[in-house]
Amino acid sequence: MILTLSTRGVAAPDLSFLLHKHPGRAQEFDLTVGTAHVFYPEDDGEVCTVALLLEVDAVALARSKRYGADAQALSRYVNDRPYASTSMLAVAIGQVFRSAMAGRSESRPERAAAPIDLEITLTSVPSEPDGTGTGLATRLFAPLGWDVEESRPPLDTTRPEWGGAATVGLRLRGSVRLGDALRQLTVLLPVLDDAKHYWVGDDEVGKLLRRGAGWLHEHPLRELITTRSLAHQRELIEDATARITAAEPQETTRASSPDGSPAGSPAGSPAGSPDGAAAAAAATPTPTPLYRRRADAVLTALRDVDARTVADVGCGEGALLARLLVDERYTTVIGTDVAPRELERAERRLHLDEASDAKRARVQLLQSSVTYSDDRIAGLDAVVLMEVVEHVDPERLPSLEASVFQAARPRAAVVTTPNAEHNVRFEHLPAGRFRHQDHRFEWTRAEFRTWATAVGDRHGYTVEFRPVGDDDPEVGPPTQLALFRRTAVAPTREASA
Repeated sequence: MILTLSTRGVAAPDLSFLLHKHPGRAQEFDLTVGTAHVFYPEDDGEVCTVALLLEVDAVALARSKRYGADAQALSRYVNDRPYASTSMLAVAIGQVFRSAMAGRSESRPERAAAPIDLEITLTSVPSEPDGTGTGLATRLFAPLGWDVEESRPPLDTTRPEWGGAATVGLRLRGSVRLGDALRQLTVLLPVLDDAKHYWVGDDEVGKLLRRGAGWLHEHPLRELITTRSLAHQRELIEDATARITAAEPQETTRASSPDGSPAGSPAGSPAGSPDGAAAAAAATPTPTPLYRRRADAVLTALRDVDARTVADVGCGEGALLARLLVDERYTTVIGTDVAPRELERAERRLHLDEASDAKRARVQLLQSSVTYSDDRIAGLDAVVLMEVVEHVDPERLPSLEASVFQAARPRAAVVTTPNAEHNVRFEHLPAGRFRHQDHRFEWTRAEFRTWATAVGDRHGYTVEFRPVGDDDPEVGPPTQLALFRRTAVAPTREASA
């Protein structure tokens, strides 16, 4: 895959300085996905063109657990990774042109801070057409001021009835700061492909906001960009949306300072620049996203019962496990999930391949179902079911109850679940819809209390209910938590039945 970037006129002699790459020699960069080559096909003082060629090592990727473990065997070897301009090219741009993307140039600071006429070409870019035939690339780049040209070849020249290919040749023309252009490419190329070849974690939210500073908050496809950039992970999307929304009033209502830059931004920072946007975000308190408040509430409950050995049942990708492991009080941390793919993601998130022997001795990742008894989690201080029960079919809840409260029988259990009454406060959630497509039900506060109290009575636990998130006086908190504490005397077998 190849990217070319050209400029003409007075800015042409400065392009190599802005990119920190000498035009007199070709350079190679070893990356995690292959080898990047940077060279200048054209540099005559009037026109300067730089090319970034990425050679993807498809065989190494296929053999790598990091990139191919969760794929089907054939698709690991037969795919478009070496040819399509996707997240791998975005990573190469971010690594090879890091200084230019940050807008830094000691020798040409004025040129780095000013727009220049740019022409960018890319090959084999995924671009879904909408109902009018307009490609997604146009819908993403045009609102940013680019003149966009998509060239979609036929899928097969001998079969015109098959229509056009899924990828296009893409040409962008516009007067844009070089750093802005590179940041936009690194954000939007993975959006076009709707995939990232690497693990998407909490740090991706900050990266998206930094690279989207000055333009993402007002983009008409902001929701699509956020969703695809964060790999459709609901909690990360909620975090990013909350932080973008919190910064919006500061972005749009700031008065101008005497030099014309937005008040509160560094003097001389162009309106909408990364520096100005960062200052706005720093000046505006960022609300803590719900998923972090939920995890905080669970950790508080675990501390309240002085838990040392804990199982996170339905651990998913291991977000809570990561927080448990950084606290040395937890001597045994077990994560279970029914999906092997989720456990693989959790293993990557926890960096167990690089962990010390002491850390690895504290953690176990087990394939298991919440509706089946598992002796490996029996007798622990605490079991956590964080946003798990609502994914279980109602007729299977007795099996969940038996496996956790009868077979595993921890000293304490922490259960969180959405509060259905609070759904009316989510503006983008249609009436009658659940918060997640995999939810089998969502309980009101009364329904959750009824279920949890009955479970506690049957198995010898007292139950304390706690709100998670802002407790709305009309509809309650967004999440509800039940803390089960086992009583000294276990119920009789008849009572358990």
